[in-house]
Amino acid sequence: MSGSTRRGFLAGTAALPLATAAGVSANTSAVADDLSRYIALGNKQSGGQGDTAAGHWMAGELEAAGFAVEKPVISVPFFTPQRADIVCGDARAALWPQPIVVPTPASGVSGPLVRVDAAGRADAPLAGAIAIVDLPYGRWSSALVKAIRTPVHAVFGAGAKAAIIITNGPTGKIIALNADGKTPMFKGPVALLAPLDAEPFLAAAMTHSQATFTLTGKSGRRAAFNVVGRINRGKGRWLVVSTPRSGWFGCAGERGGGIAAWLDLARRMPAALPGHDLAFLCNSGHEYENLGAEEALKAVAPKPEDTDFWLHLGANLAARDWHEGLFGLAPLAGTDSQRYLAVSPQHLPLARRVFAGLAGLESPYSAAELSAGELAAIVAAGYPSVAGVFGLHRFHHVEDDETRCIDPGAVATTIAAFRQFLAAAAKA
Repeated sequence: MSGSTRRGFLAGTAALPLATAAGVSANTSAVADDLSRYIALGNKQSGGQGDTAAGHWMAGELEAAGFAVEKPVISVPFFTPQRADIVCGDARAALWPQPIVVPTPASGVSGPLVRVDAAGRADAPLAGAIAIVDLPYGRWSSALVKAIRTPVHAVFGAGAKAAIIITNGPTGKIIALNADGKTPMFKGPVALLAPLDAEPFLAAAMTHSQATFTLTGKSGRRAAFNVVGRINRGKGRWLVVSTPRSGWFGCAGERGGGIAAWLDLARRMPAALPGHDLAFLCNSGHEYENLGAEEALKAVAPKPEDTDFWLHLGANLAARDWHEGLFGLAPLAGTDSQRYLAVSPQHLPLARRVFAGLAGLESPYSAAELSAGELAAIVAAGYPSVAGVFGLHRFHHVEDDETRCIDPGAVATTIAAFRQFLAAAAKA
């Protein structure tokens, strides 16, 4: 990456309120480099160009830090849309296909629009209809949550031809939803509609006007890969650090902080923790309900009985906070507090001390009581000593999750705390 690219990223964030004091530390500069490089790779869908390039780059950084690296291949779904839209009279809106995609015929499917609430209740018969599932306001992430599965299953059970989900959230844009990576979740075609585009279709649903929903394209499965780096010193006691790298869009705030933290720790921990064997895992397939992480747990991760500690760096490690409401969204100097830190019960006092003053992280939870995403799978696999961060910032799974959603200074501050926490937890 050129110096001008890094300076441009720092200048771009300087145009917004910064979460750190004036002046850029050497560590913040290195974090800015990593963030810029990851963000510049573009769309991170599993097995796509951006995800693949990110994986090769991160594997190279591990090798440079002295790790032996493998790239085990996994199989992930993909869908390349040809047409994805809804048309009702003069109104037309683009849709986001919900994986694993069940397509429509080339001519689409037509029927009356019927609004459905989050409980699956409708004001008209759904047989032969196109259902518009109007979700309540939220920071949505996965189609597996009950608030989404319940109404969508209900509309198909009542005979609807298709379902369109309005993902009401902070930005007014489409919020992409994670999905099962093995089989389609629903009986018929499902797509997502931006709240900003929904008004004419909700109005048409009041009179049950006829609409046509078209969802066509190329689908199948393709190869992606995880990255596994090991420094095996023969100690027989492993420390594991993991992070996902894939996602629906550019993933600056969602993934960028975790990527930067993972790289920082990979470069520093070999010297800082000489008494342990080290395993650094970076997984693709995240948006298909942690598909890559599941494969890593089964095939390459050290066994629970051989692992002293596992740190998982999930979504929203240090995304920017925003004012929301009267004047739309306006960037703030602070970090979004909707980031959760879950640790094994024995690490709660340490976590409260190390993360004091860091929004969200300063109130850690016991991983025995709360976990999510890939951390939940790690806990379920029986690892006795863990910590993980996860959360949903306002642009989570939104196409506009780009440079302005993350501040290198805030990320660097959070990384410093995780370095201190990991070093202490390793010695506990």
